[in-house]
Amino acid sequence: MTRLSVEMLAADAPPPITSAGHAQLGIAVLAGIAVIVLLITKFKLHAFLSLTIGSLVLGAVAGAPLDKAITSFTTGLGSTVAGVGVLIALGAILGKLLADSGGADQVVDTILAKAGGRAMPWAMVLIASVIGLPLFFEVGIVLLIPVVLMVAKRGNYSLMRIGVPALAGLSVMHGLIPPHPGPLVAIDAVKANLGVTLALGILVAIPTVIIAGPLFSKVAARWVDVPAPDRMLPQRPSEDLQRRPGFGATLATVLLPVVLMLAKALVDIIFDDPTNMTQRVFDVIGSPLIALLAAVIVGIFTLGRPAGFSKERITSTVEKGLMPIAGILLIVGAGGGFKQTLIDCGVGQMILDISKDWSIPALLLAWLIAVVIRLATGSATVATVSAAGLVAPLAADMSTTHAALLVLAVGAGSLFFSHVNDAGFWLVKEYFGLNVGQTIKTWSVMETIISVVAGALVLLLSLII
Repeated sequence: MTRLSVEMLAADAPPPITSAGHAQLGIAVLAGIAVIVLLITKFKLHAFLSLTIGSLVLGAVAGAPLDKAITSFTTGLGSTVAGVGVLIALGAILGKLLADSGGADQVVDTILAKAGGRAMPWAMVLIASVIGLPLFFEVGIVLLIPVVLMVAKRGNYSLMRIGVPALAGLSVMHGLIPPHPGPLVAIDAVKANLGVTLALGILVAIPTVIIAGPLFSKVAARWVDVPAPDRMLPQRPSEDLQRRPGFGATLATVLLPVVLMLAKALVDIIFDDPTNMTQRVFDVIGSPLIALLAAVIVGIFTLGRPAGFSKERITSTVEKGLMPIAGILLIVGAGGGFKQTLIDCGVGQMILDISKDWSIPALLLAWLIAVVIRLATGSATVATVSAAGLVAPLAADMSTTHAALLVLAVGAGSLFFSHVNDAGFWLVKEYFGLNVGQTIKTWSVMETIISVVAGALVLLLSLII
């Protein structure tokens, strides 16, 4: 098996794998994932270091020379960061501009002013979905918590009736919709079309967030009937500002990259001719890099300037937006390194063989793999990156739409049942003043509903398109 593994790491097309080879590779995968899980959960080691060590363990157990395993890991890390690193950075800058300028607060206040009573949970979903589009999940939670607590207190609502829809909106955006890191990495690994994935992601996201948000919040409010914590509300970013950007300008800025990427996908479908000038133009302006860069540049004038930001303040905001993403970039990059090690050791071919032997639909297999890694590691991003690497070979013979659905199946699986090994679990617990049992009944169940409903919708769409 050692010779076989060496050949796999050295050759472009790995040779067929024997049953004994399957067994050793299976043990190698389990060993690599077990090391990652143990280091993250037991020893509280940073996910970047855990993924790096796990990748080396995977290569060693598979029988590959250590220098080849290191090359695979560094190659995967480099290609992943090259593929999505700039996009994550641009998304972080746009999110920081949105938060610091008061644009996010303007969207929140405008929507809340027009909603009330039974419409409030639906308003919270809308707010979280719009605000969550350019923001990382943790940033979105910190930004929306003051709003959730304020609305629950002033309107005398159950905290769960208001909080669950907001969390559902953020979580669905995080798991299914680019430019969030998980979906971007999966798109890159599977070589899916970003515009098609975005369009199908929105199609899956809408019914998913309705079921897991406003509808489930009725049940969650009965299971856990708690008021908003009686403590000082965190300060909102715009409280120190004399003025802030308008609602229309803010909304247009946030949605600009989505519109450009969807326009590219639509033009590609209409013309389907790479030499057509219109298609070539939209291929440029609708690429993720240009779409997000355009949103950031527009945001400087529609968000920063209306808030009264000087040139120095805008520069400072950009720098502060970039600082927190170092850890995210390293985790995503290390996940890409782990993915490449899996592929180079022949695990992708093993997954292909197993899926043929078991007759499991590729989309269901992708969802199940992501579920297992999510339950083990607690990280949706790690689950997405690792699962995408494992199932990437399945996309080789898929149509454009089915490759996009494969990305969404991985994203859906990565959200399954958040529990005590997930940082998001503790973030929700502490902010909402819940105990562990209450957090499981609300947050964990909500995440599971999102995962199952989105996964089912992906499978349904695969039968239709």
